[in-house]
Amino acid sequence: MTDPSQLTLVVLQLAFLLLLWAFIFAIVYALRSDLFGQRVRKLPDASAAAAAPAPAPSAFPSSPVAASPTSPARGVPVVAPPTEPNDVAPSGAPTRLVITNGAKAGAEFPLGRDEITIGRSSDSAIIIRDDYTSTHHARLMIWNGQWMIQDLDSTNGTFLAGARVTVPTPVPVGATVKVGATTFELRR
Repeated sequence: MTDPSQLTLVVLQLAFLLLLWAFIFAIVYALRSDLFGQRVRKLPDASAAAAAPAPAPSAFPSSPVAASPTSPARGVPVVAPPTEPNDVAPSGAPTRLVITNGAKAGAEFPLGRDEITIGRSSDSAIIIRDDYTSTHHARLMIWNGQWMIQDLDSTNGTFLAGARVTVPTPVPVGATVKVGATTFELRR
């Protein structure tokens, strides 16, 4: 028969081995999500979306930051009715975002009333895949009728006309915004 101290030692070794493997899987999962972002969720069919009931209106007004963008990169137009009078862009406001330098140079995206997220993540409205862009890098939004750029705590920062953006900052028409190795402008 085996000694109880040997049995205890074997059980402790197996428990340590299981704990070690759990730690390794946690590290691999964290690295995968950092490198590749979150998993892409399939959009429901148009017939399923039409059959779903409309959400009830909220008792609280929505903030301009809370709206989620529709991705022009996936070919879906960014058009939605304004939720607040502050979300309406003035008539002289820019109507498109043009990438002037980077991997997607020359690409144009229409500006609607929804915010536009920029980053490496597949759930960003404008997906920029370069080594200097964070998963969720920056956000463009309308605030009091003015397009604003907000850095989302990115590693390499967001720059407007060469100055680092630390708080939501108005973006004038034609000003250069740099996200990672990509630059863009808002145009009429």
